[in-house]
Amino acid sequence: MPKIVIGITGASGAVLGVRTLDAFAAAGVETHLVVSRWGQQTLEHETALKLDDLRARATQLYSSGDMAAAISSGSFRTMGMVIVPCSMHSLAAIALGMGENLVHRAADVVLKERLPLVLVPRETPLNEIHLENMLRLSRMGVRILPPNPAFYNHPASVEDVVDHIVARILDQFGVSAEFSRRWDGVMRHAR
Repeated sequence: MPKIVIGITGASGAVLGVRTLDAFAAAGVETHLVVSRWGQQTLEHETALKLDDLRARATQLYSSGDMAAAISSGSFRTMGMVIVPCSMHSLAAIALGMGENLVHRAADVVLKERLPLVLVPRETPLNEIHLENMLRLSRMGVRILPPNPAFYNHPASVEDVVDHIVARILDQFGVSAEFSRRWDGVMRHAR
């Protein structure tokens, strides 16, 4: 069974991380989840969920302070990692190779193993430091996927917007995401 590492950090948008976790699990991918301290705080502030709710959804939940976890080693084979949402603090720590917690260490492992790393930064507007850190990571092969909504698919709810973003995340790993409407090339005219 393929394995994915999922990080949730303290940027707004915890629902994106939860939906990503659920979508990978539904696709038959083993999910290895690590939530930063501020990721947990944000999750509990923005949703009705607690860390134990995510423990029940993930194949494995690791403590952000567990630097000896399986995902901290390149010998633990995965298809890569996504950090969703990704705080600017985590993005900067990864860009500079500062493994302050297990989210950062797992990302460092994915980089050194040259596996796909997808960061979903949730910040706006972006300052020069943010952009330079993103460019630095992009030059290393990291995929920067801001959670920008699409409107060509005529979303009717927040869930539709979230699903579209999550489908784009799964696309980065070649995992099918049939729950979101894709562009079909047909332009619809205004009434």
